[in-house]
Amino acid sequence: MSMQEYIEEAEKDLLHTYNRYQVVMDKGDGVYLYDLGGKKYLDFVAGIAVFALGYHNEAYNNALKDQIDKLIHTSNYYYNVPAIEAARKIKKISGMDRVFFTNSGTEAIEGAIKTARKYGFLKDGKNDHEIITMNHSFHGRSMGALSVTGNPKYQEAFAPMIGNIKFADMNDYDSVEKLVTDKTCAILFETVQGEGGIYPAETEFIQKIRKLCDEKDILLMLDEIQCGMGRTGTMFAWQKYGVKPDVMTSAKALGCGVPVGAFMMTERVAQKSLEAGDHGTTYGGNPLAAAAISKVIDLFEEEHVLENVNTVAPYLEAKLDEMVAKYDFIETRRGVGLMQGLVSTIPVNPIINRALEKGLVLINAGSNIIRFVPPLIIKKEHVDEMIAILDTCLAEYK
Repeated sequence: MSMQEYIEEAEKDLLHTYNRYQVVMDKGDGVYLYDLGGKKYLDFVAGIAVFALGYHNEAYNNALKDQIDKLIHTSNYYYNVPAIEAARKIKKISGMDRVFFTNSGTEAIEGAIKTARKYGFLKDGKNDHEIITMNHSFHGRSMGALSVTGNPKYQEAFAPMIGNIKFADMNDYDSVEKLVTDKTCAILFETVQGEGGIYPAETEFIQKIRKLCDEKDILLMLDEIQCGMGRTGTMFAWQKYGVKPDVMTSAKALGCGVPVGAFMMTERVAQKSLEAGDHGTTYGGNPLAAAAISKVIDLFEEEHVLENVNTVAPYLEAKLDEMVAKYDFIETRRGVGLMQGLVSTIPVNPIINRALEKGLVLINAGSNIIRFVPPLIIKKEHVDEMIAILDTCLAEYK
């Protein structure tokens, strides 16, 4: 079948919940993707910040193949060695104390929400506790995750959401403080907002929130699903700020392609929240998924991924700043590390579509922001290659 025939078949068979680009990707190698026709694409999306190690990493692939030959699934009625090893490694890189493995970032958020509500319930036996989250946030599309996502357009058709959720503004401490009551059990936000426009938390904001949570016995819950696992130059973005959350979520690059997620918490929270029977998942932390997590963490160290991010990111920033200076309709650059955005005064989808035609994979963050979340193994020459293509696309709209 041709690529077009596959697309037509997909449109007949798959539920139309995605507006897909008109291409069928077939394979990947390093930082490049190839479609069914053999066309080569430089990938600056990485499966939406998932494929941190790039495609066809031999050590990663072999670890999964070895585990497939041993054991894929048994359920959580039994222990398995890969999950135990993965949990130990996650604790080391995060400084957290307890880990629950999920199948996705959305499920990790669900677990965090339940942790916060159980924490509040055990304090006073009441079910009226509140969670404060941020406008323009994105935490997932299940009912719980959607309820803490600060964008009405995602919620409207599915109301009513779960109750007792309040929305403040990112980097506006006063807007958070005025919402705090005796019922507040948690404050949740992305350390760097992704879908909402690539907004990093400001140092003063996150440190004041941490202090507020300490004073009021409120859980600080940080969503590191997109910005974590090295993307900002530290394993988790919050590590830049001199704070530590009580609960955090991770996914995407945690498994580098295998569907995995996790939520983690401190020992103090673990002893005062979820217990046996409160939460579960059939597939979460199965041997195959856990083997992926374990190998990813090993490879981050062995391949010096953080060092590479901190070398290449300033170069990417400088090159994107050149685009800001060159084109009047590009207002600014926002972001940290290898999580960057160019803010435009015009819709960016035509630019992204044109880039795809020219062999560059990009993605948006809202209607007017081009998002750059490449594999964390990119080099300066890949940045140059990306900028050369992007420049020709932007020039068409000058």
